[in-house]
Amino acid sequence: MYSIVTVKDVVRIPPAQFGSPIEDAAMIHLRKQHENVLDRDVGLMIAVIGIDEIGQGRLIPGDGATYHAVTYRVLTFKPLRGELVEGNVVELMDFGAFIRMGPLDGLCHVSQICDDFITQDTKGSALLGKETGRMLAEGDMVRARVTSISFESGNKSGKLGLTMRQPFLGKIGPDQSWVEDDVKAARGETKKEKEKKK
Repeated sequence: MYSIVTVKDVVRIPPAQFGSPIEDAAMIHLRKQHENVLDRDVGLMIAVIGIDEIGQGRLIPGDGATYHAVTYRVLTFKPLRGELVEGNVVELMDFGAFIRMGPLDGLCHVSQICDDFITQDTKGSALLGKETGRMLAEGDMVRARVTSISFESGNKSGKLGLTMRQPFLGKIGPDQSWVEDDVKAARGETKKEKEKKK
């Protein structure tokens, strides 16, 4: 989920930047230190979008820089456990599919793709369901649910676990939508019934 969060921190302004406006110097350092960094509490900090308040500078003996308490706003992306997300399949492996949703990638393990035995085709370009015939390829748009989140503060990447085994999740779009198939099955519309109507 995207959100704008207010954060408090201390920024160091070196003597070389004393001649420039303090807001500009602080913004340079905040962007350098915090953009594209994961924080366990805040999520992925995508962009520093503004400074609300800068305190008076303090000096530390032996350092010519000034240190300022700063309150600023950041645009963040923090997925929540149980949240529904949509994204594109960016890579397929024999153990699962990597799905890009916004600025982060998540892994949907083969055991969580669908209620079927999944195999990788001989070219490695698709994952196939043995009985259902469902196929997942790179570039497919999917709907999944976040099942696990592992963020370590300071890193530029985290681990997201996803599932598509629940009803109305999986491949979406114009070609062989699993979600549409699930909706039709819930309504009682099956291929055999369509054939009888013809």
